[in-house]
Amino acid sequence: MKPRNALLPFSLTAAIIVVDQVTKALVESRVRMGDIAFSAFGDFFWLVRQHNLGMAFSLLDDLPPVVRSIALIVLPLALIGVLLYYYFKHEDLAGLQRWLVCGIAGGGLGNLIDRVFRPQGVVDFLSFKFYGILGYERWPTFNVADSAVVVSAILLAATTIAADLRKAK
Repeated sequence: MKPRNALLPFSLTAAIIVVDQVTKALVESRVRMGDIAFSAFGDFFWLVRQHNLGMAFSLLDDLPPVVRSIALIVLPLALIGVLLYYYFKHEDLAGLQRWLVCGIAGGGLGNLIDRVFRPQGVVDFLSFKFYGILGYERWPTFNVADSAVVVSAILLAATTIAADLRKAK
């Protein structure tokens, strides 16, 4: 892959970070903590401001602040480093897979920015009704960065599995 083409997918990383931080800033400036600023389809979707000191599903939020900060800053940085190593060292990554790795990195960096610069925690604002599935009446509130990580990771896994299946034939 040409150096210029190798860096192009990082535009997705930058776009995710910008959209994530702008949406979080808008929510912080216009929505009071815990208020439902907007709802759609009855109570299926809410735009609501919440903060999360932990990671997904509020995991690790009960750790002492110093330990939590180290775990939630150092671990994501290490994972992003591994992703970037994988990105630049594996020539067999397809173009789409490179974009998906950059999507994961963008989401990870978006939440990392919150952990470093927002002492109240990561800003979450998208809430969906989950109808009691897996014991959740509502799915845990999330943000643009979370969405980028989850969607990109699922698609990366699917494309990797599909590529492996094609090679096995």
